[in-house]
Order: sequence, then structure tokens, then C-alpha cells
Amino acid sequence: MTAIADSPTRSPVGLLTTLELEITGGCQLKCTHCLSNSSPQSTHGTMTADDWRTLITDAAALDIPQVQLIGGEPTLNPAWTDLVSLALSLGRKVEVYSNLFHIRPHWWSLLSREGVTLATSWYSDDPDEHDAITTRTGSYLRTRANIQEALRRGIPLRAGIVHINEGQRVTEARAELLSLGVTQINTDRVRAVGRAATEETPDVAELCGRCGHGRAAVLPDGSLALCVLSRFMPCGNVKDKRLADILGSPEWWAAVERIPARPHMGCTPDDSSDCDPANTTACDPAY
Repeated sequence: MTAIADSPTRSPVGLLTTLELEITGGCQLKCTHCLSNSSPQSTHGTMTADDWRTLITDAAALDIPQVQLIGGEPTLNPAWTDLVSLALSLGRKVEVYSNLFHIRPHWWSLLSREGVTLATSWYSDDPDEHDAITTRTGSYLRTRANIQEALRRGIPLRAGIVHINEGQRVTEARAELLSLGVTQINTDRVRAVGRAATEETPDVAELCGRCGHGRAAVLPDGSLALCVLSRFMPCGNVKDKRLADILGSPEWWAAVERIPARPHMGCTPDDSSDCDPANTTACDPAY
């Protein structure tokens, strides 16, 4: 743990606010644009529950304030509840990014704990259009019902809308979320990575320009990337090296230098993290 004791001011560690943990590639859905190619046939990867526990402990030692559990669908990993509890016990905040397709009744007490927030994806106010994107009939109704239940329980929840198809009811989708009581909503264009990739190696121009700024991501095989979207340019592997040894390494900075400059979006502090929700991409697409 010697490296963890090093001053974070000499590396990006002191600037990280979130460590994204992609704890599984499994998912009940098979969304047409999925950044990770997740599906019901995908696995949890080679990272074990103990590997994830070690990583969360290392993140806490580096004073990274929040971890995000993402997938795939993170609740399909049997260890996800233990990982949430561990992070909370170490004083970390936790965001669970779930499709909210299936929430077991006894999970709500954990999701209601102080320090836990939820995030989900939403595509349309039209059930047929939403389900066509997720490729799972009934996903609109089940996700909507669980959004309502989360809000009823007072669980902080944010939503991301990805504009995938021409004519997609993005404006109407946002209006529906607002009517349900969701106030933090981001929109973004579909990015050509994962299942939406048009080339074997995605173009870095598909990234938002914030990769490595405030976040890093660990994938199911232990690879560390600047974010889940930049998964095609890993900087190292936490199964081989400790987190602190990869953050700020030459490989890390080489990846950062490949990221295109972020365009000025004209965002304001009061725009709910989205400049023009119906017509522009998210300032910080954390989904």
C-alpha cells in the first residue's frame, strides 16, 4: 500500500470525484446502442467479488468520494449489495446505475440508505419505441414503475436520455420524466462505441472530451480506462497493479492526451447539468 500513501497532488487521484465500477456485462436488456455490448448472455467478467472489494478499499484510501456501480445491469452481480455496503462503511457515496427493469423488494432498504443514489436510462414516452430500443417488451412499464417507487421512497434519482433514432420522442421523454418528479435529466447523442460502433476501434472523436477529468472506470476484466466510454483505450489493469500505481502513470497520461478537446457548451450552474435538454448533448454524459 506504499503507493497509496503518496500525495495525490502529483496525480489525477486528487481530482477524481467518481470511480465507475462495471461489475458485470450481464443485462436483462440488449439495447441497440449499448456501450458495453451487454446482454443476457454476457458474464460478470474475471473480476471477483474480492477483487472489487479490494478496489473499493483502495479508492477509499485515495479519498475518491464516490463509486458508481454500473454494467450491464449491476444488480445481476450477486455481490452488488455487499459492495454498496462496503463503500458506505468506508464513507463513500454510491450511485447505482440500473436499468430498473427488476428491483427485488428487499433491495429498496439498501437503496434508501443515506449516501446512495440511483441513475437510469430512459428513451421515450412511447412504450413501443422505448421497448424497441431496449429490445425487451415491457421494459418501459417496469422501469417507469420502479422510477415512481424510488421517488416515492425519496431516493435521489437522475435519468439519462440517449437520442438514438431519427424522430425519437426525446422532448416528450424528458417531459414525462419531469411529470414523474425526476429533475436531474441529461440528454446525449448515441456514441459509436460498443454495440453502436461502426469501426472495430472506435474514434476518440466519439468521446465527450471529459474522459479522465473527474472520473475513471474499471471494467469487468480489471482494465482501467478514463471512463466507461473510453473502454477501447485501457491504461492498465487493477488485477496486475494497484489503483494508485495506474492513476497518474505514463499510460494514464498518454490516454488523456488522446482525448479531443471538449467543445465549449455554454453551460450554466443552474441547468441541471444539461445546456439545452431537448436539443444538445449532455455537458457531462455520465451514462
